[in-house]
Amino acid sequence: MRYLIATFLAVSFFGLPWLAVNYPGPAQSVFSAIEEAGDQVAAVFFEHRPKTIAEIQGRYKARSMDTKVRILIVPGHEPTEGGTSFDVAKERDIVVLLAKELKTFLEKNNRYEVFVTRDEKGWTPEFFEYFEKNWEEIIAWQDSRKKEVRRLIELGEFERSIPLVEHITAPTDMAMRLYGINKWSSENDMDIVIHVHLNDYVRSNRLEAGVHSGFAIYVPESQYYNSTTTSVLAKTILKRLSKYNPVSNLPGERGGIIEDQELIAVGSYNTSDAASMLIEYGYIYEPQFVNPETRGLAVKDLAYQTYIGLLDFFDATSATNVARFYDTVALPHEWREKIVTRTPEGSDVFALQTALLLEGVYPPSDKNKNDCPRTGRLGPCTKRSLSDFQKRYNITGETDIIGDKTLEKLNERYGKGVF
Repeated sequence: MRYLIATFLAVSFFGLPWLAVNYPGPAQSVFSAIEEAGDQVAAVFFEHRPKTIAEIQGRYKARSMDTKVRILIVPGHEPTEGGTSFDVAKERDIVVLLAKELKTFLEKNNRYEVFVTRDEKGWTPEFFEYFEKNWEEIIAWQDSRKKEVRRLIELGEFERSIPLVEHITAPTDMAMRLYGINKWSSENDMDIVIHVHLNDYVRSNRLEAGVHSGFAIYVPESQYYNSTTTSVLAKTILKRLSKYNPVSNLPGERGGIIEDQELIAVGSYNTSDAASMLIEYGYIYEPQFVNPETRGLAVKDLAYQTYIGLLDFFDATSATNVARFYDTVALPHEWREKIVTRTPEGSDVFALQTALLLEGVYPPSDKNKNDCPRTGRLGPCTKRSLSDFQKRYNITGETDIIGDKTLEKLNERYGKGVF
């Protein structure tokens, strides 16, 4: 393609002056054809500067205060509308908490410079002003990028694909703000963009919890320029998250990492130069998100594992050191009170499930993490795993409960006194 363009330009430069002098009529037709062709070429060849693995990792290793990895965190949806909900849990509120926790962890590392699009109050001033001042430019910019990809399709250099999972189409204004975020991230040299979401799916009775569980990471489809770097980075995050949390069992998401052409968040129509991903951290109806007693710990733990997963991409040795002794904030934990069948769900049970997972007895051998996610509820999965734990350490007389002997062993192995 680039050789054809070079030939075209050479002929135009040297041949057109002669043609205009000797054959003015035909020359005018040629000029019109060139003008039209120029518009088409312009629609195809925008300047793209996708972030490479070497470039981002090089920034991290530079150890210069002037050269940091620039990360943008985008809590999903609008400040006052959009997103799914279940009972008292609202996605657009919970993702702000998760984004805040992730930002806090990332800022402990002076190799990162972190930005967030919104907080509990709404859009941050920087983004509110950007949308206000650049709205028409955003519209024109996204339109030109769409034309670019459509032209590539006509030229046979890009193929449309059918998404594995159907997405709800965002209203025009919301979609345009997402494109605006992509435009801002390119203009401000972002290296990594992480969109934070909770999942849901269409079902007949939305007042009842669904059957699916687990997280999923959406990345750009392989034809997009930012796909390679994003996919490599997503794999390190997937590995950390999947140690304690189930991968989504929704058809189309079961691999954990899903390529997508349509999601604006990951750079549809080649609108993102940064490594851009959208993480669905779980399903809104899962008990750990619905119950305020477990929500804070569950959200913080997901943010922490994302933080460690990012560090794996840059410096695996440091990630190992940071993560010891447990790569979870649920442990160490101090269990002070007995846990019985009537014990309300909460952080004690969430930490218990985490400890049992590290013991290798949770979930039970005939179950998986989707059957038995860490919910903070003392259900059948936890009781069976607790029984296996008690058998391992010869604890008797405490069936289905955490009595004095089980408390002692848990605190011995996973309590704060371990440190």
